[in-house]
Amino acid sequence: MAAVIGDLVGSRASLDRRRLHEELSRAIAAVNDLLAPVRPLWITAGDEFQGTFATVGEAVQATLLVRVEMWTVCDVRHGIGWGGTTLLDAGAGIEDGPGWWAARSAIEAAARSESTSAQRWLRTAYAVADGAPGGPDPGLVNAALVLRDERVSGLSERSVSVLRGLLSHETQRDVAEELGISPSAVSQRVRADGLAAIVAAHDMLGPGRGDEQQEGGDG
Repeated sequence: MAAVIGDLVGSRASLDRRRLHEELSRAIAAVNDLLAPVRPLWITAGDEFQGTFATVGEAVQATLLVRVEMWTVCDVRHGIGWGGTTLLDAGAGIEDGPGWWAARSAIEAAARSESTSAQRWLRTAYAVADGAPGGPDPGLVNAALVLRDERVSGLSERSVSVLRGLLSHETQRDVAEELGISPSAVSQRVRADGLAAIVAAHDMLGPGRGDEQQEGGDG
């Protein structure tokens, strides 16, 4: 099982925490509808949220989707952990287990990277719980996350708006109409900012595409 922990970056300095949580609730609801996680993303305490996915690929997809949904309000960091999870309280949604410990370790690693000049743009990290079978190699996943986050972190707000539409499988013409710009302007942004590559990599991670080697159910 792939556990995801998310946190809003710099939210404590916000002058409108209520709006942040309203926007986060909207964003994770949209991602839950799109990806159908094993246990839906939900806000836990403070500015954190969590959820579980059947595959690491779907968890990685979720981290990008939440981030682009929240782009104009607040940035988001994520930790993804592969390993067993246990539902302790179904009513409260309280879970525990190695998968969650790995996710906590990963989000702490992502937060530490923000204090370094070399990787201050990194927002997502992945870890495997000790002894957990079937998870993808952390080196490979984290290498992909480094490249994705570096590219996404450098995008303008308008380019993220285009990316958001493309991730929803809208055509470039539909995105142009929605944003009130020309199809040519959308096409130029897609080429200049590498948006097609981001979308292609994202789509490769869906069910049955990126995690064929994962086995072991809950880790």
